[in-house]
Amino acid sequence: MKKAQLSGSARTSVGKKGAKALRVDGRVPCVLYGGGEQTHFSAKLTDLEKLIFSPDVYQVEIDVDGTKKSAVIQATQMHPVHDRPVHVDFLELDAKKSVKVKLPVYTEGSPIGVMNGGKLRQNYRKIKVVGLPDVLPEAITIQVADLKIGDSVRISGLELEGVTILEPAEAVVVGVKMARGAVEGEEEEEGAEGEEGAEGESSEEAKSED
Repeated sequence: MKKAQLSGSARTSVGKKGAKALRVDGRVPCVLYGGGEQTHFSAKLTDLEKLIFSPDVYQVEIDVDGTKKSAVIQATQMHPVHDRPVHVDFLELDAKKSVKVKLPVYTEGSPIGVMNGGKLRQNYRKIKVVGLPDVLPEAITIQVADLKIGDSVRISGLELEGVTILEPAEAVVVGVKMARGAVEGEEEEEGAEGEEGAEGESSEEAKSED
């Protein structure tokens, strides 16, 4: 996983009034758990948004008043109107314990099928996995250059050393489908030929009737 740093300040009050005062001051209430006692702290809104709105997953080194601990974001509560985080849960990491995260999925290469008129469809932007913190990769990268129209890459075709994927094995991650426009174009062309044939038959029938 990618690494990031976050500075926090211990919360003296964990009630609603204290949380509201923090948000007014441009800070977000947070909690760190999983390593024994919970640590309630606050962090700058701008610092948290960089982590929350990024497609990447971060192993965050949290510094709360000089005490540093490594963690990942476990849950985020967002404001229903302003789309800003109002509370963030962090799970403390243990180098010897596996952790569940959702890794971003990226593709590399220009598929043959796309160059032949197909369309690349990516069904998974993130994939849920489990593994030790130091083993988990930053992302899952799939080579798609050799994919032809009708080809796909399934979960079962992904290999991540030391990591277990927690998605259905037969699920399609990415594939190349025939573009809708191309299919419609072929149908229209065939339809036009059929109409011309029908008109020809009508003309011949008219002649025979004469």
